[in-house]
Amino acid sequence: MAVDASDFLRRSGEFMQRQLPQIEVWALNKTGDDALSALQDRMKVSFDRPTRWTLNAFQVWRATKSTRLAMVQERPSVGRRHYLKVQESGGPRQQTALEKLIEARVVSAEILRAVVPTRDARVDSYGNWSRGERNQALSEIGAQRDRAANATETSIKRARRRGRSSYFVPRNGGLTPGIWKRTVGGDLSKVATFAKRAPLYAPRLKFEDTVAATYRDRLEPNLKWAFERAVQTMR
Repeated sequence: MAVDASDFLRRSGEFMQRQLPQIEVWALNKTGDDALSALQDRMKVSFDRPTRWTLNAFQVWRATKSTRLAMVQERPSVGRRHYLKVQESGGPRQQTALEKLIEARVVSAEILRAVVPTRDARVDSYGNWSRGERNQALSEIGAQRDRAANATETSIKRARRRGRSSYFVPRNGGLTPGIWKRTVGGDLSKVATFAKRAPLYAPRLKFEDTVAATYRDRLEPNLKWAFERAVQTMR
Protein backbone atom coordinates (compact mmCIF):
# COMPACT_ATOMS: atom_id res chain seq x y z
CA MET A 1 0.00 0.00 0.00
CA ALA A 2 1.20 3.51 -0.83
CA VAL A 3 -0.06 6.92 0.13
CA ASP A 4 0.37 10.37 -1.32
CA ALA A 5 -0.05 12.82 1.57
CA SER A 6 0.92 15.89 -0.40
CA ASP A 7 -2.69 17.10 -0.77
CA PHE A 8 -3.36 16.55 2.93
CA LEU A 9 -0.23 18.43 3.90
CA ARG A 10 -1.08 21.25 1.54
CA ARG A 11 -4.60 21.56 2.96
CA SER A 12 -3.30 21.30 6.52
CA GLY A 13 -0.78 24.04 5.86
CA GLU A 14 -3.44 26.27 4.38
CA PHE A 15 -5.69 25.58 7.36
CA MET A 16 -2.99 26.46 9.88
CA GLN A 17 -1.92 29.55 8.01
CA ARG A 18 -5.51 30.76 7.90
CA GLN A 19 -6.58 29.75 11.43
CA LEU A 20 -3.40 30.22 13.49
CA PRO A 21 -4.13 33.88 14.41
CA GLN A 22 -7.60 32.93 15.66
CA ILE A 23 -6.24 29.90 17.53
CA GLU A 24 -3.71 32.11 19.32
CA VAL A 25 -6.35 34.71 20.21
CA TRP A 26 -8.69 32.07 21.67
CA ALA A 27 -5.87 30.44 23.65
CA LEU A 28 -4.54 33.74 25.03
CA ASN A 29 -7.94 35.02 26.09
CA LYS A 30 -8.86 31.73 27.76
CA THR A 31 -5.51 31.76 29.59
CA GLY A 32 -6.21 35.33 30.71
CA ASP A 33 -9.60 34.26 32.06
CA ASP A 34 -7.94 31.34 33.88
CA ALA A 35 -5.39 33.73 35.43
CA LEU A 36 -8.14 36.08 36.58
CA SER A 37 -10.02 33.18 38.19
CA ALA A 38 -6.80 32.04 39.90
CA LEU A 39 -6.29 35.55 41.32
CA GLN A 40 -9.83 35.66 42.66
CA ASP A 41 -9.41 32.21 44.24
CA ARG A 42 -6.18 33.36 45.90
CA MET A 43 -7.84 36.50 47.28
CA LYS A 44 -10.64 34.39 48.78
CA VAL A 45 -8.02 32.38 50.68
CA SER A 46 -5.50 35.13 51.52
CA PHE A 47 -7.93 37.91 52.51
CA ASP A 48 -10.55 37.93 55.26
CA ARG A 49 -13.96 38.09 53.58
CA PRO A 50 -12.88 40.15 50.52
CA THR A 51 -15.55 42.47 49.16
CA ARG A 52 -16.97 42.17 45.67
CA TRP A 53 -15.05 45.34 44.76
CA THR A 54 -11.79 43.65 45.77
CA LEU A 55 -12.54 40.42 43.88
CA ASN A 56 -13.41 42.40 40.75
CA ALA A 57 -10.41 44.73 40.95
CA PHE A 58 -8.73 43.13 37.92
CA GLN A 59 -9.77 42.58 34.34
CA VAL A 60 -8.51 40.84 31.20
CA TRP A 61 -7.46 43.08 28.32
CA ARG A 62 -8.36 40.71 25.53
CA ALA A 63 -6.12 39.72 22.63
CA THR A 64 -7.09 40.43 19.03
CA LYS A 65 -5.74 39.09 15.75
CA SER A 66 -3.78 42.30 15.28
CA THR A 67 -2.16 42.33 18.73
CA ARG A 68 -2.20 38.69 19.88
CA LEU A 69 -1.49 39.94 23.39
CA ALA A 70 -3.69 39.40 26.44
CA MET A 71 -3.09 41.22 29.72
CA VAL A 72 -4.41 40.80 33.25
CA GLN A 73 -4.44 44.27 34.77
CA GLU A 74 -6.08 46.54 37.32
CA ARG A 75 -9.35 48.15 36.43
CA PRO A 76 -8.97 51.93 35.93
CA SER A 77 -10.86 52.59 39.17
CA VAL A 78 -8.23 50.68 41.18
CA GLY A 79 -5.43 53.03 40.18
CA ARG A 80 -6.58 55.56 42.76
CA ARG A 81 -6.75 52.96 45.52
CA HIS A 82 -3.76 51.70 47.43
CA TYR A 83 -4.53 48.68 49.55
CA LEU A 84 -4.16 46.05 46.81
CA LYS A 85 -0.76 47.47 45.87
CA VAL A 86 0.33 47.18 49.50
CA GLN A 87 -1.02 43.64 49.67
CA GLU A 88 1.18 42.81 46.66
CA SER A 89 4.47 44.45 47.70
CA GLY A 90 4.08 44.66 51.49
CA GLY A 91 5.09 47.55 53.71
CA PRO A 92 3.16 50.49 55.24
CA ARG A 93 -0.06 51.55 53.60
CA GLN A 94 -0.94 55.11 52.68
CA GLN A 95 -3.59 57.06 54.56
CA THR A 96 -7.17 56.54 53.50
CA ALA A 97 -9.47 59.42 52.63
CA LEU A 98 -11.21 58.95 55.99
CA GLU A 99 -7.92 59.21 57.87
CA LYS A 100 -6.90 62.34 55.99
CA LEU A 101 -10.22 64.01 56.83
CA ILE A 102 -9.94 63.22 60.53
CA GLU A 103 -6.32 64.38 60.60
CA ALA A 104 -7.19 67.64 58.85
CA ARG A 105 -10.35 68.50 60.78
CA VAL A 106 -10.22 66.78 64.16
CA VAL A 107 -6.74 65.92 65.43
CA SER A 108 -3.13 66.72 64.59
CA ALA A 109 -0.71 64.61 62.58
CA GLU A 110 1.25 63.86 65.77
CA ILE A 111 -1.74 61.93 67.09
CA LEU A 112 -3.05 60.21 64.00
CA ARG A 113 -1.50 58.25 61.15
CA ALA A 114 -4.16 55.55 60.87
CA VAL A 115 -7.71 54.85 62.08
CA VAL A 116 -8.24 51.25 63.19
CA PRO A 117 -11.73 50.01 64.18
CA THR A 118 -11.82 48.12 67.47
CA ARG A 119 -13.67 44.99 68.51
CA ASP A 120 -16.48 47.20 69.85
CA ALA A 121 -17.16 48.73 66.43
CA ARG A 122 -20.12 47.45 64.46
CA VAL A 123 -19.00 45.58 61.34
CA ASP A 124 -20.69 44.50 58.13
CA SER A 125 -20.72 41.04 56.55
CA TYR A 126 -17.20 41.62 55.19
CA GLY A 127 -15.73 42.49 58.59
CA ASN A 128 -15.40 46.20 57.77
CA TRP A 129 -16.60 49.04 59.96
CA SER A 130 -20.30 49.39 59.21
CA ARG A 131 -21.17 52.35 57.05
CA GLY A 132 -24.02 53.42 59.33
CA GLU A 133 -21.94 53.69 62.50
CA ARG A 134 -18.95 55.12 60.64
CA ASN A 135 -21.00 57.89 59.03
CA GLN A 136 -22.70 58.76 62.31
CA ALA A 137 -19.34 58.88 64.10
CA LEU A 138 -17.75 61.05 61.40
CA SER A 139 -20.73 63.38 61.45
CA GLU A 140 -20.62 63.86 65.22
CA ILE A 141 -16.86 64.47 65.39
CA GLY A 142 -17.08 66.94 62.49
CA ALA A 143 -15.13 64.93 59.90
CA GLN A 144 -17.64 64.48 57.07
CA ARG A 145 -16.36 65.54 53.66
CA ASP A 146 -19.51 67.61 53.19
CA ARG A 147 -19.41 69.98 56.17
CA ALA A 148 -23.17 70.41 55.95
CA ALA A 149 -23.49 66.71 56.88
CA ASN A 150 -21.73 67.25 60.22
CA ALA A 151 -23.93 67.12 63.29
CA THR A 152 -24.40 70.12 65.54
CA GLU A 153 -24.49 70.12 69.33
CA THR A 154 -28.24 70.63 69.14
CA SER A 155 -28.79 67.68 66.80
CA ILE A 156 -26.57 65.43 68.96
CA LYS A 157 -28.53 66.34 72.11
CA ARG A 158 -31.79 65.75 70.26
CA ALA A 159 -30.59 62.30 69.17
CA ARG A 160 -29.59 61.40 72.72
CA ARG A 161 -33.06 62.34 73.98
CA ARG A 162 -34.40 59.87 71.44
CA GLY A 163 -32.23 57.12 72.86
CA ARG A 164 -29.38 57.14 70.34
CA SER A 165 -25.74 56.82 71.30
CA SER A 166 -23.30 59.61 70.55
CA TYR A 167 -19.68 59.64 69.37
CA PHE A 168 -16.80 61.92 70.32
CA VAL A 169 -13.02 62.34 70.30
CA PRO A 170 -11.63 62.98 73.81
CA ARG A 171 -9.87 66.31 74.27
CA ASN A 172 -8.67 66.26 77.89
CA GLY A 173 -6.26 63.32 77.69
CA GLY A 174 -8.24 61.18 80.13
CA LEU A 175 -9.09 58.65 77.43
CA THR A 176 -6.79 57.15 74.81
CA PRO A 177 -6.84 58.76 71.34
CA GLY A 178 -9.64 57.52 69.13
CA ILE A 179 -13.38 57.70 68.53
CA TRP A 180 -15.48 56.84 71.57
CA LYS A 181 -19.13 55.89 71.85
CA ARG A 182 -21.34 56.99 74.75
CA THR A 183 -24.68 55.25 75.24
CA VAL A 184 -27.73 56.99 76.67
CA GLY A 185 -26.98 55.23 79.96
CA GLY A 186 -23.46 56.70 80.02
CA ASP A 187 -21.50 53.58 79.13
CA LEU A 188 -18.30 54.25 77.17
CA SER A 189 -16.64 52.08 74.53
CA LYS A 190 -13.95 52.81 71.99
CA VAL A 191 -14.95 52.09 68.38
CA ALA A 192 -11.81 53.30 66.58
CA THR A 193 -8.20 53.80 67.64
CA PHE A 194 -5.95 56.60 66.39
CA ALA A 195 -2.59 54.98 65.64
CA LYS A 196 0.60 57.02 65.28
CA ARG A 197 2.10 54.58 62.78
CA ALA A 198 0.72 53.15 59.55
CA PRO A 199 -0.20 49.45 59.60
CA LEU A 200 2.48 47.22 58.08
CA TYR A 201 1.50 44.49 55.62
CA ALA A 202 3.36 41.39 54.49
CA PRO A 203 3.13 40.52 50.75
CA ARG A 204 -0.02 38.41 50.37
CA LEU A 205 -1.59 38.87 46.97
CA LYS A 206 1.28 37.52 44.77
CA PHE A 207 -0.30 38.89 41.61
CA GLU A 208 2.67 38.35 39.29
CA ASP A 209 3.45 34.87 40.64
CA THR A 210 -0.16 33.75 40.26
CA VAL A 211 -0.52 35.07 36.71
CA ALA A 212 2.87 33.65 35.63
CA ALA A 213 2.08 30.21 37.06
CA THR A 214 -1.28 30.14 35.31
CA TYR A 215 0.38 31.13 32.01
CA ARG A 216 2.87 28.28 32.32
CA ASP A 217 0.26 25.70 33.30
CA ARG A 218 -2.67 26.64 31.09
CA LEU A 219 -1.35 28.03 27.80
CA GLU A 220 -0.54 24.65 26.23
CA PRO A 221 -3.88 23.00 27.14
CA ASN A 222 -5.67 26.13 25.94
CA LEU A 223 -3.81 26.02 22.62
CA LYS A 224 -5.00 22.44 22.19
CA TRP A 225 -8.56 23.48 23.05
CA ALA A 226 -8.38 26.39 20.58
CA PHE A 227 -7.04 24.13 17.81
CA GLU A 228 -9.86 21.62 18.34
CA ARG A 229 -12.37 24.47 18.30
CA ALA A 230 -10.93 25.72 15.02
CA VAL A 231 -11.19 22.25 13.47
CA GLN A 232 -14.79 21.86 14.60
CA THR A 233 -15.80 25.25 13.20
CA MET A 234 -13.81 25.11 9.96
CA ARG A 235 -15.75 25.61 6.73
